[in-house]
Amino acid sequence: MRRTLVSSRKCAPSAEFRDISFNTMLRLTKKADYGLMALKYLAEQAELRHAAHSNKDAAQNDKNNAQSAKDIAEAYHIPPQLLAKILQTLAKAGLLVSHAGTNGGYSLARAAKDISAFQVIRAIDGPLFITSCITIHGTCDLAGHCTIKEPLRKVNDSIKDLLSDISIADLTEPAEAHPEAALAGGLVNIGS
Repeated sequence: MRRTLVSSRKCAPSAEFRDISFNTMLRLTKKADYGLMALKYLAEQAELRHAAHSNKDAAQNDKNNAQSAKDIAEAYHIPPQLLAKILQTLAKAGLLVSHAGTNGGYSLARAAKDISAFQVIRAIDGPLFITSCITIHGTCDLAGHCTIKEPLRKVNDSIKDLLSDISIADLTEPAEAHPEAALAGGLVNIGS
């Protein structure tokens, strides 16, 4: 599956492209946004449970950290069926562990600091490309005449690097700073 972040144009900018403001250009899909929100929630809940049960066995603690799709959906007002599909996709990608049973649900497959925003977005939406000329399928129609392919590749790589440097732990707030936000599924601003 190919992902386009900025536009579906070939290589040469059009008048329509130049009129788009930066705020509307780089946009996550709702699925990717929901996936990041779900992992943030799971990380915060794991942190809360870890603080409350720090002396329990690690394997049992992982099982206790499992949260249902319904709980996550309610915390963020996400359509439950859509979230369930997203969580299954993230589990298949190895970012979540699915726990079956009465107290089952989902937990992070590894520490929140070891899961990047890029991994989540790529698992849900596939590869990130800002233009159709930067793809895994080769060159575009204007490859011989295009003068901006290399600068756009650098932008694409910079976006990938930035998202790779943001961990799920970076999206969370310490439970002691805002306990009501962690419990209520509060959002965090990662920009300045």
